[in-house]
Order: sequence, then structure tokens, then C-alpha cells
Amino acid sequence: MRKIIVSMHITLDGFVAGPNGEMDWISFDDELFDFVEGFTDQADTALYGRVTYQMMDSYWPTAAEQTNASKHDVTHSRWYKSVIKLVVSASMSGQDKPGTQFIGEDIAKQIEQIKQQPGKDILIFGSPSVVHYLTHKGLIDDYWLFVNPVLMGQGIPMFKDITERVNLNFLQAKTFACGVTGLHYEKR
Repeated sequence: MRKIIVSMHITLDGFVAGPNGEMDWISFDDELFDFVEGFTDQADTALYGRVTYQMMDSYWPTAAEQTNASKHDVTHSRWYKSVIKLVVSASMSGQDKPGTQFIGEDIAKQIEQIKQQPGKDILIFGSPSVVHYLTHKGLIDDYWLFVNPVLMGQGIPMFKDITERVNLNFLQAKTFACGVTGLHYEKR
């Protein structure tokens, strides 16, 4: 069965974005980009919420074509264009296009069916509302949390409305020169 893997930057106090969705606190460098590239090598599907999808789709399809495109821009743009994109959105449901499927109804059932299909892993970059929902439904298999050395005190939390305990196994920690620590957990 395919796994759903979350890759999310978080603050030390557990937020994934500021109160208005700000992400200007995220630290990264080439080492971290190269590390995350290993996730994309193992995935053939990306799963997004509407807001994250619109942000990603406005940048990644043409990122490699920019005159100042970095190695990461070229690599991730190539991956983004090649993978299936699943978008959880009631408002965009029915607007499927090649390589992109919008899921607006029976979300948990449809995602469970997709997990059962042959293929590589399914990656979630960002999309906190989707992560909240799928965590609540028990559909996320692995969490890669990239803890940034910052406290915000408020914002969009990584975990929200957890009504039952979710037991995790700690698998790995990785520190990066930019000050970020990656923590890898899998659902028991």
C-alpha cells in the first residue's frame, strides 16, 4: 500500500504558518533542499489543499524556465510537472485537468482508495487543513517535521482537533546547517 507522507516546516512552538498564513520565518538551504529531493524521488503523487495548490501551481510549472532558476527550482519544477496532483477542494471539484484531480466529496474514502492503488508514495507539502483532516481520519503514515528555530506564539497549528491519541514511532532526526532539525515519525 502507498504511504501518505507529510513534509512540513513548523516553529518550535508548533505552528506551520503565522496568523495570516505567513511563512517568512522558514529557514532553508541547499542541504535541506537536497534532502527533501529524496522524498520526491520516492513519490509520484502530491496532495494539496486548494490554497497550497494555487500557490504551488502559480510558481512550479514555469520555475525551471526563469533566468535565475536554481538547481532546486529546475529539479522541483520537473517533479511537479510529472506527478499526479490531488487537490482537496469543494469549490474546485469538477475542474479536473490533465495530471490534476480535485476531490470535494467523500474525501477520506477517495484518498483511501488512491492509497490502495499501485504507485509510489503520496507527498503533502504544506496544506495544514488537509493534514488536520487526514490526521483525524488516520490516513497519514509518516510525518517529516522540519522544526525551525523560531517561536511565534500564534498562527496556524500543526495539529488541531485531535480527538483520539495518535501513537507514533520516532524514526530519525537530522540537523541542517541552516538551524532546522528534521524529525521523522511514522504512525504505529
